[in-house]
Amino acid sequence: MTRVLLFGASGFIGGHVRRELEADTDLVCLSRAECDLAGSARETLRELLGAVRPDAVVCCAGAVAGTAEELVLANTLAAAKLVDAVAVAAPGARLVRLGSAAEYGPVPFGTSVSEDTVPAPVSDYGVSQAAATRLIALAARAGLVDAIVLRVFNPIGPGMPPTTLLGRAAALLTRLAPGDDLRTGPLDAHRDFVDVRDVATAVRQAVAVRVPAARVLNVGSGRALPVRSAVRLLVDEAGAAVRLREDRTPPPRSAEVGWMRADLARVTSVLGWSPRHDLNESVRAIWHAAAPDPAASY
Repeated sequence: MTRVLLFGASGFIGGHVRRELEADTDLVCLSRAECDLAGSARETLRELLGAVRPDAVVCCAGAVAGTAEELVLANTLAAAKLVDAVAVAAPGARLVRLGSAAEYGPVPFGTSVSEDTVPAPVSDYGVSQAAATRLIALAARAGLVDAIVLRVFNPIGPGMPPTTLLGRAAALLTRLAPGDDLRTGPLDAHRDFVDVRDVATAVRQAVAVRVPAARVLNVGSGRALPVRSAVRLLVDEAGAAVRLREDRTPPPRSAEVGWMRADLARVTSVLGWSPRHDLNESVRAIWHAAAPDPAASY
């Protein structure tokens, strides 16, 4: 049985990855208290991997918010240390790390972004992720590690944290009364929403694929939808008689990216993966996980 070492198993995506992998792998999950990638010394990580002796290492850990320094430490530096540890202590192991569509930056409206697009991130988060992906891709090209980066677009689904737009909206909908305002930021942007359960399936397939023909792969739905549509679907699913009010101050992390849609040709070719859940299923799962009573409605 394949032994997999998973970092970030307590997070939104990592929790779904854990459930996807635990059925048919020998899964080892480490809490941040046991091993903080950003704070651990290189030697500590080497010793850890040497003790676990994994066949694959999956990294769902990282940061999406914070100062530039915090993001670089949690994403870029952590990735660099992980590459070193795998190369030295588990040289035959497959390394799978989650990247982000934020690495691409603005793209022309109506286009699908492929992995050949030169990254031009416009946020500290995107820069930290793009640098991490570049480090891993260079190490893989040099033969130091057997690695795959999955550039995840906008993951949604059951268990979304309240730090995300739909997670916060779901939490508010459990408390708002009929006629109240559901206040959000601007919802004009188009995003590629991918179900977190499909992301977890992509991770499993990235662990299992024998000789990947590419090392950086988009994981999205292949569709761009207005963010407003996703929020309205959530309101409808909740049966909420509330008014949607948009604060026109743009959020700093995504203000310059009005459109994003993944080209899935490469991930389909390399992993045989394609998304199975549509937006309606994802939004329904978000609400049912958030509602105090699964049958709750207004």
